Amino acid sequence: MAIKKVGVVGCGIMGGGIAQVCAQSGYHVTVSEINDDLLNKGLKVIKGNLAKSVEKGKLSKEEEAAIVGRLRGTTKVEDFGDCDLVIEAATENMNLKKKIFGDLDKVCAPNAVMGTNTSCLCVTEVAMATKRPDKVIGTHFFNPVPIMKLLEIVTTIVSSEESLNTVKVFGQSLGKVIVIAKDTPAFIANRIAVPMFIEAMKVYEAGLATKEDIDNAMVHGYNHPMGPLALADLVGLDTLLYVYESMYAEFKDPRWAPPLLLKRMVTAGQLGRKSGKGFYDYTKK
Repeated sequence: MAIKKVGVVGCGIMGGGIAQVCAQSGYHVTVSEINDDLLNKGLKVIKGNLAKSVEKGKLSKEEEAAIVGRLRGTTKVEDFGDCDLVIEAATENMNLKKKIFGDLDKVCAPNAVMGTNTSCLCVTEVAMATKRPDKVIGTHFFNPVPIMKLLEIVTTIVSSEESLNTVKVFGQSLGKVIVIAKDTPAFIANRIAVPMFIEAMKVYEAGLATKEDIDNAMVHGYNHPMGPLALADLVGLDTLLYVYESMYAEFKDPRWAPPLLLKRMVTAGQLGRKSGKGFYDYTKK
């Protein structure tokens, strides 16, 4: 099935980025939020990103206007009724995602495909909240979406080959590099990266090295573009904690247990860049 109109549930960091990339790729996009304030905030960020691209000469004013013209904001789930593909980009909370998919199932066209932008949760469980589990696929974008090339597509034991191919072609049209993963905890990229994040936090927690030296070791020793602690701040420490807890619950393996320091930081509201403080202090920059 050819995708012409895309819906995005959530206009935060991930949802806004997904909506922007889709609109830039020529799709008409309906993006939603739970209230007008959050919706306007998210749309403002998208427009700000496009304006910066114009300033840098990456977009013309005409292209910017065309992209904005393809974006439509809403607070009503009914407005996804004419979308060919709807991508959910809500908080990593299974109950919330299941509710969203149950609501979408009632309003979306019978042939519409649904994607969940989860980074760790069971896609099969999300799919079973609908009456069309064969049309539910994991669509794991990476942050920041307009810059990061990877799209991890997650297929379940009930996903149809048609749904997988539809999302694969769609992802390629966004200019993404596609990898296909089975529906196992954390899929491919995070399953490999999570142990590094956890070990970096444990090294810092034990006082074996400074955060700067830990990050510099990975940046200059392994050519990573960003150190694990700085990257954790970018992703969001609350998000990572939820990922680790979900993986530990699935595997019951101590190596996936979240470090105590991470739990304390999240409890204290130190969530990384989005709160102004995590492993690093962003209020002074």
